[in-house]
This record gives sequence, structure tokens and C-alpha cells, in this order.
Amino acid sequence: MLLYLDTSSLVKLYVEEDDSTEVADLVISSKATATSLIAYAESRSAFARRYKEKAFTRREYEELITSFNADWENYLILRVQADLVMKAGDLAEKHGLRGFDAIHLSSALRLKEEVSEDVVFSCSDRSLLRAAHQEGLRLPVPMQ
Repeated sequence: MLLYLDTSSLVKLYVEEDDSTEVADLVISSKATATSLIAYAESRSAFARRYKEKAFTRREYEELITSFNADWENYLILRVQADLVMKAGDLAEKHGLRGFDAIHLSSALRLKEEVSEDVVFSCSDRSLLRAAHQEGLRLPVPMQ
């Protein structure tokens, strides 16, 4: 099984939140973990916001960024290309999604087209989960 993480799930690997353990377990049980290139900027933004809210010390923040950057090399990164963005526009319209959510869904669907294995889609947004399910992606059981 291949795992696709949107940014909300990716962040859970680095910041303790609801479902952090479940996301970590999914990563461990998957052959590979994929995400979109946009998740890098979105994740760094989430980490910086939490730091500014004093969720962790400067040292903890620096360690988090170091860990995230080291791990980034191990993720299967899906590039954002024009055709993927065009498909995301269609998905946003069809499912009422925000732009980057639609890019994540489009990316996961692209991955599903390119591999012969199941792709499990992990995110925290209920409407995005519903759209992923309607588009034929598998969802993690505890997060459905």
C-alpha cells in the first residue's frame, strides 16, 4: 500500500495532534509515503505559526525543521504541473474544495493512475476525505 499525506496529516508526524499516532502507524505500514510539493511550504508555514504561538521553544522549533528537512528526502514528492493543476480546478469545482486541497487530491489521483497498488489518502478535513472517497481513493479506517 502507498500512502498519500496531505499537509494536515504530514504535520501530525512532527507536531503532536489528534490522530498523530494513527498517521505514524500508517507511514510505518506503507511501502512509501507520498505528498505534493506544495506540502513543504504549507508544513513550514504551520510549524512557523505554532512557533509564533509559543507551542515550542526556539530549540524545539529548530530541531523540528531539521528533522522535517531530513525526512523530506524520503517522501515520494509529486510535482505540481499544469495538467495536475487543471485537474485540481475541476475537482475543486466538483467537490467544493479549497485550492490546495484540490491539488492534494489531484496529486493522489495521479499517483493512483501511475502505480498498480492501492493508494490510501490521509487528511484531517472531512470534506476532502469525502471527495477522496468519491474519487475512488482508499481512506484510513480510523480516520474515516
